Amino acid sequence: MFKIGDRAVYPAQGVVEIKAIEAKEFSGEQNEFYILRIINTDMTIMVPTSNANTVGMRSLIDNECIQKIFGILREKKPINGNIASWSRRQKIYQDKIRSGDLIEVAEVLRELYFIKEDKDLSYGEKKFLDHARKLLVQEIAIAQGTSEEQVAEKVENIFLH
Repeated sequence: MFKIGDRAVYPAQGVVEIKAIEAKEFSGEQNEFYILRIINTDMTIMVPTSNANTVGMRSLIDNECIQKIFGILREKKPINGNIASWSRRQKIYQDKIRSGDLIEVAEVLRELYFIKEDKDLSYGEKKFLDHARKLLVQEIAIAQGTSEEQVAEKVENIFLH
């Protein structure tokens, strides 16, 4: 259970701040809701506290996970190559980003950087790359208490070498 002021991750949206926990009545039933402010967009959403786990809301990653993510980003290009069909890759990327698992987001980012080495990315691929990078950089920066610029630079340097 999260408390007011905590930061957490809401899948595909990124880091959120719990602004309030409120009881609201819908259809004659009383439920508790987290009132979440999405840090990236400053948008506010409500999530039933009983559904937080179901929707994949989770705590920020720890240093051990951050090290694992940077290890994934540093992995060399897969020998098997990439799935050729964009529609199939798009579905896989979408599922990984929606999972809220930052390790899966890192895999999407790494794969798109590898594809980018061989060809220009399509508009859709660029959108997934930007979204994955934003989610990853933001959470790591907040978890480490550092700036997004520093994390973004570290990520970019991995792919330049």
